[in-house]
Amino acid sequence: MNFLQFNDQAFIAESFNMDEDFTFQSARLAYFKINSYRMAQVNAGFNTAREELRNSIENSLLNYVDPDLVLITTGYFDQETEN
Repeated sequence: MNFLQFNDQAFIAESFNMDEDFTFQSARLAYFKINSYRMAQVNAGFNTAREELRNSIENSLLNYVDPDLVLITTGYFDQETEN
């Protein structure tokens, strides 16, 4: 008797598409923030917006993440490694 096995290719593909879409949207948002900041640097009329944009860029785009934290979050150390 042959037993049915779960085929998770569709789940993997959908997960990849969601991650890819999130990365694309994040990159697009970063691009818009940087272009807005450039425009504020050129035009003197954006003095108040310049400081807000600088704070926004520093708080959202220039955050340093320790590599150990990324590995712990993804569960790298929970799995056994094979050589």
